Amino acid sequence: MTKGFLKRLLWLLLPALALCFVLFFLTALSNLDQGRALEDKAQLEDALHRAAVSCYAIEGAYPPDLAYLVDNYGVQVDTQRFTVVYQLHASNLMPDITVLDRPQ
Repeated sequence: MTKGFLKRLLWLLLPALALCFVLFFLTALSNLDQGRALEDKAQLEDALHRAAVSCYAIEGAYPPDLAYLVDNYGVQVDTQRFTVVYQLHASNLMPDITVLDRPQ
């Protein structure tokens, strides 16, 4: 193999390596963003459960609806990103609280 051939081969491989690096970087950023979104969702669900339990401890009944939690217990729901399903079966039973991703 001649030096000229190796030099041309290097110039052909360099863009391919750069493209691989960029694709790897973009994939890593995407995975990081997905992980952050899952963590945000889990934190919101946990905050809603804690606020409902606090309400029960203070008032002797679970909150009647999500708006009551937001108004009286300082829970903040990002309605642009999440939909919260709040189902109360009885005032002395823990409500079913589900946080869903909102379609983009």
